Amino acid sequence: MARIKNIELPGEKHTCIGLTAIYGIGRNLALTICGDAKVEPTKKIKDLSEDEIARLRKEIDKYVVEGDLRRDVQMSIKNKMEINCYEGIRHKKGLPVRGQRTSRNAKTRKGKGKVVANKKKVGK
Repeated sequence: MARIKNIELPGEKHTCIGLTAIYGIGRNLALTICGDAKVEPTKKIKDLSEDEIARLRKEIDKYVVEGDLRRDVQMSIKNKMEINCYEGIRHKKGLPVRGQRTSRNAKTRKGKGKVVANKKKVGK
């Protein structure tokens, strides 16, 4: 198995698909990296030679991926929360940030339903 940026790439997958296991690399970027490193995108990762893996590593080092990218994203979110912009407020409240509806959906973002105490009705 190939190890790039401390990520074990799945050996049974094609190179262009296996590279997407690295945070920050999607299908398009994976194809670009394979082309620039002169590695066949349809070749299985387990069949790559050490030279090809080294070329892939060198090419991936040109991009911001994994830990650096995660840190950048978290710092961006934290900054928005500190300056109290609209997106920051939505992050603080745990609501969808990008304009989705919340009245009948957004269970993933809002989480389990919160119980609201209701007053007892006064009998006659």
